Amino acid sequence: MLDRLSDTNRRAFLDGVHTFSPALLATLSWGLVTGIAMTKSVLSVPQALGMSLAVYAGSSQLAVLPLLAAGLPLWTILLTAAMVNLRFVIFSAGLAPHFAYLSLRRRLLLGYFNGDIIYLMFSKRNFPTGFQPGKEAFFWGLAVSSWSSWQVSSIAGILLASLFPDNWGLELAGTLALIPLIVSAIATRSTLAAVGIASIVALLAFDLPYRLGLPLAVIAALAAGTFADVIIDRRAPRTAAVTGKGGRSAAARGLPDDGGKPHPSGLASAQASAQAAAEAIAQANTPSQQSTPAEPVDPAPDASHRDPNRPDTPRTAR
Repeated sequence: MLDRLSDTNRRAFLDGVHTFSPALLATLSWGLVTGIAMTKSVLSVPQALGMSLAVYAGSSQLAVLPLLAAGLPLWTILLTAAMVNLRFVIFSAGLAPHFAYLSLRRRLLLGYFNGDIIYLMFSKRNFPTGFQPGKEAFFWGLAVSSWSSWQVSSIAGILLASLFPDNWGLELAGTLALIPLIVSAIATRSTLAAVGIASIVALLAFDLPYRLGLPLAVIAALAAGTFADVIIDRRAPRTAAVTGKGGRSAAARGLPDDGGKPHPSGLASAQASAQAAAEAIAQANTPSQQSTPAEPVDPAPDASHRDPNRPDTPRTAR
């Protein structure tokens, strides 16, 4: 299959596979746990296999198993699954600018293969929006690695559930394997605020029905990250003003002078940085009237300004 890809797409696909490798243990653990849980619930082996292939969302699969065992109405089960998977709406909105040029069928296919870890690793690459050679292939490298490892471990858990005792604590192993990935994603203060607030809300709302704690944690994380960005943006002009009182301007220290403009984060930060860079390049290529020395002009002699004692000497500048 790789032979059919161009050299750029082949390298990007393999790069995606390599990028996903740190998350392989976490994916295998969660897939195995989900497969075992489905088989030990009210689902038969064919039903568990069908859910693993069709749903491909471990959190919602685990969330609806107690509801199925309790015989609750179908609308309750669907509502719970929708609440748990509400985060995928945010993931899809984040991927939309990158793959908007694709057909609806291909975008739906990308949506099926998308997941938490895939979106996290794809976002960390900070790809520009729109078409870029190798970007879709990189996504597929992540997606194929995630889907295949999940299905292999999930099917193994479904078929071999009787061999795994309940006291092995596989759920904890999966959680511990995910912690390093979450920590590696904390690169800014706004992200740290979002993760901290989301963790607190998720713990406080753990006992809410229909797994409402998860969407509440997502909303709280968005609010915390946005609020942190606003605070950072408001402090940026003050920091620039205090720095300017030190005796040297930013230009004198060899640093770019942004005029105290706020610095947005995320996708807006990338777009603002690109626009600022373009403006800086344009200004650098445009000569300044104040910095360009004027050509010395020798004014033409005028009869009204001639020295009467020296008629051939032109007027000099006073």
